[in-house]
Amino acid sequence: MGKTFWMLVTTQENLDITRSRGFSMQGVDTKNRKKAVRMGPEDRVLYYVSDRKGFAATATVTSDSFEDEERIWKHHREKEVFPHRVKLNADVVLDEPDYIDGFQVGPTLEYVKKWPPHLWPHAFYGMLHIIPQRDFNFVEAELRRAGGITPPAPPPVIEAPVETQVVAVAVAVANSAEVTNGSATGYSHSLNEARKKFLALARTRRNRSNRRRTQQRR
Repeated sequence: MGKTFWMLVTTQENLDITRSRGFSMQGVDTKNRKKAVRMGPEDRVLYYVSDRKGFAATATVTSDSFEDEERIWKHHREKEVFPHRVKLNADVVLDEPDYIDGFQVGPTLEYVKKWPPHLWPHAFYGMLHIIPQRDFNFVEAELRRAGGITPPAPPPVIEAPVETQVVAVAVAVANSAEVTNGSATGYSHSLNEARKKFLALARTRRNRSNRRRTQQRR
């Protein structure tokens, strides 16, 4: 299964506790057990601080959900110890003055569209919510901007060897010809097309090599 994007609603006091522990672990209350047990490695977590009405941090889950009764976080109900927990690595963490204002960002999120605009905070009731990846990426980008953090570089594009590209082209063209023509003539035509593609790719590769050698000489 793909990663899940979570919004975790907490208080400033409990976020400070999580921060003091290096964002190494997060507990979820018993009311959200069914959601909490679905959390797993590579899931992402966005922190919303309810009593500050702001977005404060993002983190990545590094473990499956587990249960622990150690009292760490605070709750008005004495029996609540946030027993459903996961281990984390922090990604973006802002100081309180730099939080992203929920009143500016919240109403624009896709997740809150089912609520009337003036009631958007109702979407954040409860501790744990699954939100669209688009919302998560948008808020995390805003957190990075507010914290002066350079966004991560995109992964390098690794070009497949020309032989692999030619084989892929030949197979695709041949399959197309067989489906559309269903004849030896069609298949022969596909091979001619593949040969043309091969020559074009070979020329491109040769030109790139020549340019690299010229640049190295300079």
